[in-house]
Amino acid sequence: MNQISKIAVDGTETKREPKMMIYLGASITLGLLIIASAVGYLFHVLGLPETDIAIVYLLAVLLTARLADGYVYGVIASLLAAFSFNFLFMKPYFTFSVSTHNYIITFIIMFITALVTSTLTVRARQNAIRAGEKEAETKALYTLTNRLTGASDLHDIAGVATGTISEMLNSNVGCLCFDENGKPERTFIQQVAPGKQIRREIAEKDALTCRIGLEFHDWPIYGRENTLGLIRVPKEVAKAMSGAQIRMLRAMIESTALAMDRFLAAQQRQRSKAEIAQERYRANLLRAISHDLRTPLAGIMGTAEMLMSMTAKEDQRYPLMVGIYKDANWLHSLVENILSLTRLQDGKLLLNKQREAVEEVVGAAVRHFARQCPNYEIAVKIPDELLLVPMDAKLIEQVLINLLDNAVKHTLPRDEISVSVTKDTAGNCAVFSVRDRGEGIAASDLPNIFQMFYTSQVKHSDAKRGVGLGLAICEAAVKAHGGSIKARNRTDGPGAEFTFRLPLGGEDHESG
Repeated sequence: MNQISKIAVDGTETKREPKMMIYLGASITLGLLIIASAVGYLFHVLGLPETDIAIVYLLAVLLTARLADGYVYGVIASLLAAFSFNFLFMKPYFTFSVSTHNYIITFIIMFITALVTSTLTVRARQNAIRAGEKEAETKALYTLTNRLTGASDLHDIAGVATGTISEMLNSNVGCLCFDENGKPERTFIQQVAPGKQIRREIAEKDALTCRIGLEFHDWPIYGRENTLGLIRVPKEVAKAMSGAQIRMLRAMIESTALAMDRFLAAQQRQRSKAEIAQERYRANLLRAISHDLRTPLAGIMGTAEMLMSMTAKEDQRYPLMVGIYKDANWLHSLVENILSLTRLQDGKLLLNKQREAVEEVVGAAVRHFARQCPNYEIAVKIPDELLLVPMDAKLIEQVLINLLDNAVKHTLPRDEISVSVTKDTAGNCAVFSVRDRGEGIAASDLPNIFQMFYTSQVKHSDAKRGVGLGLAICEAAVKAHGGSIKARNRTDGPGAEFTFRLPLGGEDHESG
């Protein structure tokens, strides 16, 4: 790591070079030039030509560029070598003047050659250092990836990343994981020794509101959707990190983020499979129970209706028969709703979509509802013109009945319940609305009101019972028609309003 600590991100040398490195470079330069001069003097005594002496100086420049750290030593060595050769071995000796033009050319060529040689050597040396950095980075990332492959959970991934990054930085690095809501956990993992990690509590003064805290410099681990955690590098180590180390740290953090994302995605897939299996099991159970209940309920209703026709209304037993019939009819409607919902969810309910007159569908729903709840009056408002909407008439009629039944559960007989239909020309759809003057929808109920088995917690004392399937069926049926449904509180007073839209376009057809 010593070489890496001297090189910045772009491969150039850092400006904050230790004094020892400067002294060492100067000593190498001067020492090699002195040795080259001594060897050159020996060659001069032996009568060897000046070209051999020049080659000795070039060798000294080459060694200086190779051993000293930086371009500057090579340039200085080139200058000193050229002037030393001129001063010691060119006539007149021990002066910087030359006697012939040939010596001037020799001096210039030697300087250029020494400078080019020094530059190429330094560049080759730095390329070798960068290659070493790349090799070290690749090896470190390969090691991290291999270790992450065996991680079993999110904290195991954090522990592997902590250990590998600590080895790379030769420091005690930590890792803090975030929960599914993007909130930091109260403890984090930190390396305290090779192969040993501990869990530390987050200090109260460490609010994690900035990247640089009192003890750590925090590097975020960004996932695809939110922040997954923080790599916590000790502050002193973070300040001394080189560009290459920062680059390697970021690459390791990216690998850690990918591993965490993969684990979270696998976890989500497992949860989804479990939910799908649970939903399938629940639907099958509901379907089986509903089929088993349908026949005896029909028999109870038929028997109760027959007994009612055979008994005078003044008879004390008549109200009991009416109660039996109504309860059986309520259970029969519940069973039909369950079967319709399971078929809609499974995609097994075929829609017999034809252009139906809105007036007929709304009228059929209101007449059916009036038979069940004769004490309530329903105000109906539909367009004067004939409005034909592609729909499954029986299914949309059931939607209206369910919405009216929901209104009755929260409305007293004397209060208003209304059904209206308008044509939205801009949206090319028919808008159905069912309004009441009940207590309205609580704010806590609005996000969940169309969920299965969800019932409002706000009811008056006379509210009728329900199991929370009617509105879920409404939503499923409307969406099967390509429409939308929503609920809100009325703005013109107390009460709730349910609105669903059905598209007007499309030809008559059957679809699943």
